[in-house]
Amino acid sequence: MRADVEDRPTTEHRKQSPARSTSNERIWREVVSWFWVILAFLLIEGTLVQARVIPSGSMENTVLVGDHLIVSRFGYDAGIPFTSWHVPLWHNPKRQQIIVFRAPLPEEGNPDFIKRCIGVPGDHIKIVGGQVFVNDVALKEPYAIHYPDALAGPVENYPPSTIDEMGGLTTEWEQDFSKHVVNGEIVVPPNDYFMMGDNRDNSRDSRFWGFVPRANIIGTPLFIYMSIDAPEDVWQPGNALERFETYASVLIHPTRVRWKRLFRPLWNSQPFTRRDKPLAALCRCWRQHFGR
Repeated sequence: MRADVEDRPTTEHRKQSPARSTSNERIWREVVSWFWVILAFLLIEGTLVQARVIPSGSMENTVLVGDHLIVSRFGYDAGIPFTSWHVPLWHNPKRQQIIVFRAPLPEEGNPDFIKRCIGVPGDHIKIVGGQVFVNDVALKEPYAIHYPDALAGPVENYPPSTIDEMGGLTTEWEQDFSKHVVNGEIVVPPNDYFMMGDNRDNSRDSRFWGFVPRANIIGTPLFIYMSIDAPEDVWQPGNALERFETYASVLIHPTRVRWKRLFRPLWNSQPFTRRDKPLAALCRCWRQHFGR
């Protein structure tokens, strides 16, 4: 009898062991699964593509406030998401290409901007009455917007004869400006780029804060995956509640979505025309970008 009593706990313990082992294995599998999900996210976000939303009108009408973009980092930059660590890669911006970059504004935390690359290292740039000349050749810019009453101002006639004609310059650019002007032209230094917004008279760009170092380049937008008509304030950093309310309102008012802009490709120096079929143009852009 005593032996039978002593055997019971051992038997019950043996019955519980498989269940406990199965539970531990399930937890371990869950941990491993989440590890691979997080690793894949870090890899994709840090080296391949990112999602961005446009908060201002400096690139109208190429991209509008509320456009949601897929940005390719492939070949341009690699880094660890949510940290400042990153390393430049082998692709360099091309003239008239749309680029996403960290603005050289350390006092503002180096925010991410999207502009068009106008000048690459070694270029000589001047603007006369809104017409951009690079190395004495006039750029064809069907994407650019100009206000007629601003064509005689210093923003559309750059560089100005004196820096005092410009307003809103950063202190650093105000001090360095004259060093980069040769014979009435801005000369782009090595490893730097000159960026401008397509909405020329409503863009805070290289004319106001100087060149963008190669190390600040993040990538180039591929296409618009969503576009919502909403005020600029909604898309500014820190307005998470307003942004959530905007997304929720789309379910009730789907007309706020700019449906014709969806999947519009952006990786191209020249804008696509209405004759271009969105998916065909997108595939062409993808082959051009990843097939180089």
